[in-house]
Amino acid sequence: MSTLLFHEIVFGPIHSRRLGISLGMNLLPYDGKLCSFDCIYCECGFNKDFRTKTKLPDRENVRAALEDKLASLTKEGVVVPDVITFAGNGEPTLHPAFEEIIDDTVALRNRYFPNAKISVLSNGMHIGKPKVFRALGKIENPILKLDSALDETARLIDRPGAPGYSVAKQVELYQRFQGNFILQTMFVRGRFEGKEVDNTTEKEVSAWIEIVKTLHPREVMIYTVDRETPVKEMEKIPLAELRKIADRVGEESGIRTNVAG
Repeated sequence: MSTLLFHEIVFGPIHSRRLGISLGMNLLPYDGKLCSFDCIYCECGFNKDFRTKTKLPDRENVRAALEDKLASLTKEGVVVPDVITFAGNGEPTLHPAFEEIIDDTVALRNRYFPNAKISVLSNGMHIGKPKVFRALGKIENPILKLDSALDETARLIDRPGAPGYSVAKQVELYQRFQGNFILQTMFVRGRFEGKEVDNTTEKEVSAWIEIVKTLHPREVMIYTVDRETPVKEMEKIPLAELRKIADRVGEESGIRTNVAG
């Protein structure tokens, strides 16, 4: 069972496969997981296995922890973060003070490391909420998930908590960004609960590319599993296959695609 949980509000800096030197932000419980998806590949494990009664860190604690870390990095003068990344133990936009925390983060970034970008890794389920949508409009990198163009596959891989989840609804929400966002997709193969899982087939990739062309994000990030997953029968997709998918995105849409194997 995968148990990679972050036990601090601010962690790192670490080297991200996709973002460079990243200072991580965890707005969720330090001893468990809180997410509106329950992805079969999640490095934090399944939601049911890491329930917590711990309260979320409040806005003031988050601000203090971030300022302390940024001040420390400035004083040391050794590491300069490329990005401040909200991810952590689940879905960061679930925090009720998410917009206010983003405001604080922008102000602190501007003071200490003005060249660093702010990224949020999100499943996109909550961007229908005005405060979440506004907050994501204040940062450089809203990175939004879409793991399949087909409802059945998306539900199998991501296991969204909302019974009414559909890819069409997500596409409608993503269109509100008018292309000013990064689309992120995890490609996997394997088996889960007796069902084949594979979003790399021709049917899957062709349908996904059509959505990419419709949304026309400024960048696409595609990647595959890199750490232990809660479902043991998950297969890492070879880098060569990911690059072929990326080449198709470029050929059919002209959109820059970042590949992380």
